[in-house]
Amino acid sequence: MPVTEMNLPDSPEPTTKMAGFPNYNSGPALRSFLDGRGLSIRKQWGQNFLINPRARHFLVDALEAENGAAVWEIGSGLGCMTHELLGRKLKITAFEIDPGLCSVLEELFAAWPDFTLIRGDVLKTWKTTERAPYLLGNLPYTVAAVLLGNLITDNCFFSRMIITVQKEVALRMAAKPGSKEYSSISVLCSSAYTMKIIMTLKGQSFYPVPRVDSAVVCFERLPNVPLPPPLFYPLLRSLFASRRKTIANNLLNFISRSCILNKTGTAAAIAEDVLKSCGLTGGERAEKLPCGTFLALASGLENCISCAGTKIKEGS
Repeated sequence: MPVTEMNLPDSPEPTTKMAGFPNYNSGPALRSFLDGRGLSIRKQWGQNFLINPRARHFLVDALEAENGAAVWEIGSGLGCMTHELLGRKLKITAFEIDPGLCSVLEELFAAWPDFTLIRGDVLKTWKTTERAPYLLGNLPYTVAAVLLGNLITDNCFFSRMIITVQKEVALRMAAKPGSKEYSSISVLCSSAYTMKIIMTLKGQSFYPVPRVDSAVVCFERLPNVPLPPPLFYPLLRSLFASRRKTIANNLLNFISRSCILNKTGTAAAIAEDVLKSCGLTGGERAEKLPCGTFLALASGLENCISCAGTKIKEGS
């Protein structure tokens, strides 16, 4: 069972704060700090600051990063987790989209040589940033699935990630085949990581208090996993696009839409051969199949396409 606020393990006192830092454990204190700088909380960016010190300590412990390790921190906000991470002697690359909060972070951590700030939308800036073995982030639901999808499909992997997201999103990330939460993001994540929900957090652990519960997902990189076939990602999206349709129907639609066919009936023939090579009848549905089957379908499709002399359209 995951840890909750009620049964968090005892932890040492938070790292001693330097002069000028806000009280990260108090919502009113954070509000006063923001007001004093003419700043406000932006709902469109999903800004909710973690004011539970024991939870912050637990998250950094869960990261299991050794002293001196490099960490990406997504959504640094006012620096409550940044301060905890730097106190553990970690090298932090912080991503923050809010210009006002960026100015605060630069002010607060100007004296810390192991702090680097990347301004702007992480969905646009991460590709130009030096990679790190660890990632920690408190992600709004509008960003979480897109960012993880982009990182995985572009082969940007981490030894371990600790991600706090809306509980509903966390359940989809860690879902198993056959469960109602199982989706394409479940398969995508499981192609590169093992996932486990390690903590649940009620809204009172944050300021402002969100209307939904949050959960923390631990991602641990699978060892010695080859990169998936190029068709894996687009095929996965297509097979989950119409959940009520069978694998046979969705596969046929994908081939018809994405392939340059060289003769009438090739799409149906390719689909049949692919399903046969994977031991599927075609009547199965995506939400029942494990990640390995999707990998086999992508590999089988590439082989059948090659044998049939068919090409994939650009952008598919």
